[in-house]
Amino acid sequence: MKKIFIVLMSIFLLASTACANGSRGIKSSDKGELSDMKISIQITSDSGSHSLAATLADNSSATAFYELMKKGPLTVDMHDYGNFEKVGPLGTKLPRNDTQITTQAGDIILYQGNQITIYYDTNSWNFTRLGKVVSTLRQSSGTASSTTTITQAELKKILGKGDVTAVFSVME
Repeated sequence: MKKIFIVLMSIFLLASTACANGSRGIKSSDKGELSDMKISIQITSDSGSHSLAATLADNSSATAFYELMKKGPLTVDMHDYGNFEKVGPLGTKLPRNDTQITTQAGDIILYQGNQITIYYDTNSWNFTRLGKVVSTLRQSSGTASSTTTITQAELKKILGKGDVTAVFSVME
């Protein structure tokens, strides 16, 4: 009888924990899926000035990044690292959701909670995915509109060979 009681209590506790986790808003989407938060990135590099569109990930880090940009555009001076990314300091710390991932061209990554990177090639490490560059933007009749999906070669050309300045802002 005692064993049955322990088994029933264990099942009850497991069910209670699962319900409690659901009510706290823990979601499976904290694994890098994209959200509906859209941003623009104005890149100034040796190849000129370029506007990119990105979609942020569905995690607390990306939400904090989005909230930071809602206060105003965020300018980051970025330098090349390892021939696969541009990296620069955010000037503040964001919450981390690090997982072992392999980046792809266009990934926007939070590194060590206070650095932002834009990848134009692959790398594997424990990172927090903030979002993904999805296209270039062009101006038409005073408004920005997306063009086609950006390729790795296009992104590498846009980011250029040296330092870049990136201005991140909420897309309106």
